[in-house]
Amino acid sequence: MSADRTATLRDAVGLGLAVGLYGVAFGAAADAAGLDVWQALVLSAVMFTGASQFALVGVLGAGGGGLAAIGSALLLGTRNTVYGVRLAPLLAPLLAPRGVLRRAGAAHWVIDETTAMAVAAPDRELGRLAFWATGATIYLGWNLTTVLGALGASGLGGTAQAALDAVVPAAFLALLWPRLRRGFPEAPVQRRVALGGAVVALLLTPFVPAGVQVVAAVVAVALAGRPRPGVAVSPGDGAAPRTRPTSAGEADS
Repeated sequence: MSADRTATLRDAVGLGLAVGLYGVAFGAAADAAGLDVWQALVLSAVMFTGASQFALVGVLGAGGGGLAAIGSALLLGTRNTVYGVRLAPLLAPLLAPRGVLRRAGAAHWVIDETTAMAVAAPDRELGRLAFWATGATIYLGWNLTTVLGALGASGLGGTAQAALDAVVPAAFLALLWPRLRRGFPEAPVQRRVALGGAVVALLLTPFVPAGVQVVAAVVAVALAGRPRPGVAVSPGDGAAPRTRPTSAGEADS
């Protein structure tokens, strides 16, 4: 096995094990929201996108209705569609002769971490290896720890159960903060957008049913994150935004 292949597998499995442990927090949060162990496991197995799962149980735990919970989860999950567009050229040669089931399995594992590992790989073959290794490790770990978290939470006392109210925001912060504090050019913008979404949610909380403020915050963040007309940013090059030419003459000038 080549050194690059070994390094890719090591990084993929290491990341997968670390992220998979967050399933404990989800299992505990699901139990605190009133879900049974089997319901938490079905969510992890079928939905398998952490932010959407936390949003769903967070809204239910706050007393929100099913439609608000599902709406929040769906809105947060739309980013995976963009990831799928980015990964399609990378995975297509492997999926083409394999049929519907293989394609469905690949689509199910299109999440933040698998996309990041696949795109960061030095070549296409290692990118595919990183995608499958990361997806398999996270999927198995997330589902196993979801059961452990749900079973462990059900045996806690009243005080510990009340403390589980902090699980969802703490897990979100733990996942989000390291990404926002890194020194990449978009970080200040992402911080402002995230804080704006939080402000929208806080302002609406006293006036709307539980869960509606989450949907509104997600919509506000999505609108704020749209690229401005006439501005293009080259992904990953660290350059400042540049004005996109509007005509051939301007492009040549």
